[in-house]
Amino acid sequence: MVNLLLAIIYISFISLGLPDSLLGAAWPSIYGEFGVPVSFAGIVSMIIALGTIVSSLQSDRLTKWLGTGKVTAISVALTAAALFGFSVSNSFLMLCLWAIPYGLGAGSVDASLNNYVALHYKSRHMSWLHCMWGIGASAGPYIMGFALSGGRSWNMGYCYIGIIQIVLTAILFLSLPLWKNRNAQTEEIDSVDIIENEKEIDGSKTRGEGFSKPLTLKEIIRIPGAKQAMIMFFCYCGLEQTAGLWASSYLVIHNGISASKAANLASLFFIGITVGRALSGFLTMKLNDTKMIKLGQFIIALGIVTMLLPLGSTVSMIGLVLIGLGCAPIYPCIIHSTPKRFGADKSQAIIGVQMASAYVGTCLAPPFFGLIADHINVMWLPVYLFVILVVMFLMHKEY
Repeated sequence: MVNLLLAIIYISFISLGLPDSLLGAAWPSIYGEFGVPVSFAGIVSMIIALGTIVSSLQSDRLTKWLGTGKVTAISVALTAAALFGFSVSNSFLMLCLWAIPYGLGAGSVDASLNNYVALHYKSRHMSWLHCMWGIGASAGPYIMGFALSGGRSWNMGYCYIGIIQIVLTAILFLSLPLWKNRNAQTEEIDSVDIIENEKEIDGSKTRGEGFSKPLTLKEIIRIPGAKQAMIMFFCYCGLEQTAGLWASSYLVIHNGISASKAANLASLFFIGITVGRALSGFLTMKLNDTKMIKLGQFIIALGIVTMLLPLGSTVSMIGLVLIGLGCAPIYPCIIHSTPKRFGADKSQAIIGVQMASAYVGTCLAPPFFGLIADHINVMWLPVYLFVILVVMFLMHKEY
C-alpha cells in the first residue's frame, strides 16, 4: 500500500507539471490571433499566480480540514475544468477569466503535496517526485507543438492536456482510501527523521495534518528564517517561470525561428529540470540539501553566461538546458529541509507561505520582463535572470 500511494503521488506531480509550461509554448500563436501585445502573456500568468497565492495561503487550513488526498483530487479537477475553458476561449478576456480557477487549483495541491512528501519521504523522493513534475512540464510544450505543427490550433493543445487531467483526476479520487492510513508512510523515513519530524501539540503527535491550530500569516512571518525562505522562493519561481514563459518568444524574436519549432525547443528548459531532478535524487545520497542548492545556483549562472554568448540559437538552447539543470535541485531541496528547519508542526504553514511567495514571484517577475521585452528588447532575458539569481543567492546565505 505504501508503494501504491507513492506511485499515486508521482502521478499527481506529473499532473502538476503538465499545464505549467503550456502558456509559454502557445503564446507566440495566441497573441497574434487575439491582436494583443506580446507582454500580455504576463497578465494571464499574473492572474494564475494570484489564484495560486490565495489557495496556497489557505493550504494549512484546507489540509487540516480535508486531508492531503482530497485537496489533491479536488484541485486537479478544478485545473482540468480550467484547461477545457482555455480550449474554448476565443478572446483574451476569456483566457483571463479561465485563468482564475486555473490558479486556484494549483496552489493548495502544490503546498499540501510538498509538505506531505517532506514529512514522510526521504530527500531523494522529493527530487524524483519533482522530476515527475518536470516530465509533465516537458510534455506540455511537445503536446502543444504537436497540435500546432499538425495544422490544429493552440486550443486543441489545451484540450489534449485537459483530457489527460480528467483521467488523472479519476485516478486520484479512486485512490482516496490510500491516504487515510498516514502511519504506513513512515516506512520511507529513517527512525531518527521520524523523531525529528514529530512534535507534541496539545498532547497529540502530528506530522503536519490534523491536530494543530493553523498559524496566521503574521505568526508565520515572525518565525526566524521565514522571511528569507519566502524571498528565496519568490526569486526561484520568478526565475523559473520567467525562463519558461519567455523562452519561446526569446527564440522566435531574438533568434528568428518559427513559433512551432520554438514551442518544441522551449521544452528543453523543462527537460533540463527533469533530467537534473532525476540526477539530484542520486546526488542527495551524498550531498545535503544546502550543498545541492548551492550547486544548482552555480549551474544556473553558467547557463545564463552561455545564453549571453552571441553564438546563435544552438548555444542559446544549451544555455536554457543548463538553467533548467541548475533549477532542478533548488525547489525540492528547500522544501525537503523545511520540516527540519522549522519543525513538523509548522511545516505545512511555512510551506504554504513559501508557495504563496513563489507565486508572487511568478505573478510579478514574468510580466515585469514582458514590459522590458515590449519597451526595450527580449534579448535582455539572460541579464534579468542573473539579477534574480543574485538576490536568491544572498537570501540563501542568510537562511
